[in-house]
Amino acid sequence: MSHKIGYARVSTIGQTLDMQIQSLTDYGCTKIFREKASGADAERIQLQKLLKSLSKGETDVVTRIDRLARSTFDLFGIVKETTQKGAQFCSIAEPWADTATSTGRLMLAVLGELADVERDLIRTRTAEGRLRATRLGVKMGRPAVITQKQRHEIVRRRQNGETLKAIAQNYGISPGTVSRIVTGADSHRSRKHPTNEN
Repeated sequence: MSHKIGYARVSTIGQTLDMQIQSLTDYGCTKIFREKASGADAERIQLQKLLKSLSKGETDVVTRIDRLARSTFDLFGIVKETTQKGAQFCSIAEPWADTATSTGRLMLAVLGELADVERDLIRTRTAEGRLRATRLGVKMGRPAVITQKQRHEIVRRRQNGETLKAIAQNYGISPGTVSRIVTGADSHRSRKHPTNEN
């Protein structure tokens, strides 16, 4: 019989781990890693410790899949790392998610395909977003460093009635940056970079 190791996580401030710990204990987990930070905000240190400690013949147990992973891609990565160590993964609430069974192994294969699709969708959306931004005139990469002399020029040109867009295009920055320079809201940025009056 495999050694069961539990993983419990709360994703909202104020929640407790009590119910998850009770379910994992009842399921036979002899050790439980407890994560109290949001999975979206933290590095999930306890999960990393669990995965690092797994060895052949052990089983990583969660009460529900959403306690473990942020996405299909994330879930596949965690389960794959688990099985590569000769360990198993199972979810109490989702009996089909048990890599010790043929159904669970099929689930792992399907997860791999879904993860590939999810990765491709992310790449496509990123590429489309960049293309759309470029067509709208948004410059990609680091914003241009504006010297103190250029800042004075920008303020003067704006006071003379030039549009934010025209000035922005001239200096390779966004109209929003021009507006912040004119109002002084961007003054802290100039202190981060050496000025060049030449």
